[in-house]
Amino acid sequence: MSDDVRITPMRPEHSARVLAIYRLGIDGGDATFESAAPTWEKFDGAKLRAHRLVALDGGGRVLGWAAVAPVSDREVYAGVVEHSVYVDPDARGRGLGGALLRALLESTDAAGIWTVQAGIFPENTTSIALHLRTGFRVVGTRERIGRREGVWRDVVLLERRSPYVN
Repeated sequence: MSDDVRITPMRPEHSARVLAIYRLGIDGGDATFESAAPTWEKFDGAKLRAHRLVALDGGGRVLGWAAVAPVSDREVYAGVVEHSVYVDPDARGRGLGGALLRALLESTDAAGIWTVQAGIFPENTTSIALHLRTGFRVVGTRERIGRREGVWRDVVLLERRSPYVN
């Protein structure tokens, strides 16, 4: 990652770029089942505020983001979250995804979150490789779990257990 990029907490003033980058990921076809980016209010309500980060260039422009959402409201799953990492296509290949993911894991580890999980389309080999390099393991594949634009898609399940939570 270049020296002029910094990882900082996501704030409301980042919302337009965060949602625009999310939209670019949706349009790419291999990032999510979603067909439209949510409103900021819906995004803001779904993601845990303590674990939302952005990568900013030297001018303060958002180049990527990472965030987590709880997987359940049941107490037994209080330390389990699902995360997302999105990087603007024009900023890919600069190490931003890895930097965001590592910073996110530092944040979740410090908070006592014991499992961070992800569901990734198998065609998104770059994201799967990034997760494997960052300590995630493949748990399995959910075959034909949902349709995107009328086509059945599989999802590779990955998880990372915190080395700091017993």
